Amino acid sequence: MGTTGRGRFITFEGIDGAGKSSQIAAAVARLRSAGHEVVQTREPGGTPLGERLRELLLHEPMHLETEALLMFAARREHLADVIEPALARGAWVVSDRFTDATYAYQVGGRGLAEARFDALESWVHGGLQPDLTVLFDLDPTEAARRLAGTGQAPDRFEREKADFFGRVREAYLRRAANANGRIRVLDAAQPMDVLRAAVLDEMDRL
Repeated sequence: MGTTGRGRFITFEGIDGAGKSSQIAAAVARLRSAGHEVVQTREPGGTPLGERLRELLLHEPMHLETEALLMFAARREHLADVIEPALARGAWVVSDRFTDATYAYQVGGRGLAEARFDALESWVHGGLQPDLTVLFDLDPTEAARRLAGTGQAPDRFEREKADFFGRVREAYLRRAANANGRIRVLDAAQPMDVLRAAVLDEMDRL
């Protein structure tokens, strides 16, 4: 049965190494099996321009405020070209990261002033927030162990030290506490099958 009316917007969040990717795939499969058109995307990125900005953000050193501005520039393009048109035609959008990540990494991790973040968030997407955000919460030490086991070269964020990821995690949880139930926090240290069941339960509930 297809969707009618405005679609739904779901985002997945968590520190690097929390294991979002396979859980996102399971969520997308569940939604498609229910008959929904699903647009799967990611941030930074999601558009040709956004992907070029992603390469800069992940690999080029830059000032903190430049980083935040580029994150929101990529997001504005993402919203205009992908997210908003998909929601308008009734599709469900599933994104690997959105503005909660900018709050966690740039405000929590880097120390960007909250007033500047708030101004950018209000300017770029106003009252638009995800219908549901699934936050995979994991101790940074365990996340680092998982990343080390992938054998992939770390990007500029993944090379940060444990105290950075501790601040990112705290910011995520602070954001969740103030989100009026929009952000569902899941313990990412659980076995994968248990975590997947919790994710699919959230999809069914939505």
